[in-house]
Amino acid sequence: MLAEMRETVQRNAPIHTWFGVGGRADRLARPGSLEELTELVRRAGEEGQRVRVLGDGANLLVDDHGVDGLVLTLDRLNRVEAISPSEPGLLRVGAGANLMRLVADTVRDGLAGLETLAGIPASLGGALVMNAGGAFGQMADTVVAVHTLRPDGQPVSIPSEAIAFGYRHSGLENVVITGADLRLRPTDDPAALRERLKEIMAYKKSTQPMADRSAGCVFKNPTMPNGERVSAGMLIDKAGLKGLAKGAAQVSPVHANFFVTGGGACARDVIRLIGEVRRRVQDHHGVLLEPEIAIWTRTGLTWEDIAA
Repeated sequence: MLAEMRETVQRNAPIHTWFGVGGRADRLARPGSLEELTELVRRAGEEGQRVRVLGDGANLLVDDHGVDGLVLTLDRLNRVEAISPSEPGLLRVGAGANLMRLVADTVRDGLAGLETLAGIPASLGGALVMNAGGAFGQMADTVVAVHTLRPDGQPVSIPSEAIAFGYRHSGLENVVITGADLRLRPTDDPAALRERLKEIMAYKKSTQPMADRSAGCVFKNPTMPNGERVSAGMLIDKAGLKGLAKGAAQVSPVHANFFVTGGGACARDVIRLIGEVRRRVQDHHGVLLEPEIAIWTRTGLTWEDIAA
């Protein structure tokens, strides 16, 4: 195990994100088994190292100076299996499973519930942490339980009713998720389910710059004083910020809550654009937007420091 652990941990390793910018991880590991993951987490805990989990990289921005601690990528822990032959819609899914592939596979198998998440690039673990979703549904709708590891490597399973699921929130940000049990619904009309998937994908392609380098929605949709949740993209658009750029990062002309990167962009271009848009929206609307994407920096440095 010790030899395997040494081979697993890479030094000064690149961190893949959909923005295509950002720095490296001081230490990065890609465990091939739950046992290996458990040992990595346990050792990091003993050494007082911060542990971050890298999902699909779609909802993430990493500062150009990289990150300290240990970064875990769980793409090899991607098993999908039926829990009980008597309940074909009850699945146990590894945290590293690709969400878009999982959506396609479950729809193909006539299982409804995840089609509402079509077009969301994420690992299952990442989708759970942010309670990924949109106009059609959210990750929490299908969750029975989430399986995690404590910092000492002990496994803990959390039932869905004990998880603080909310709008783009779960309260699971500081645990290592190893997988989840999901309850889907076998359908009597698989053709209609496939058609629903196509409709959702067509809608997203028509309203979002899916071909560009971006991380999806940058900001959460804020709640107004009257309790109404409004579109962050609409607020950015009404503030006249479509097309605004910092360096080679730009507010998308297609969807104002998508920021895109061009050739020569760096992470700090994006961070400074986030800060500028946030300030202008607050000046224009009196609303302080909060990032939906995760922004990783070294310990002791915040993205607000960089954006100032």
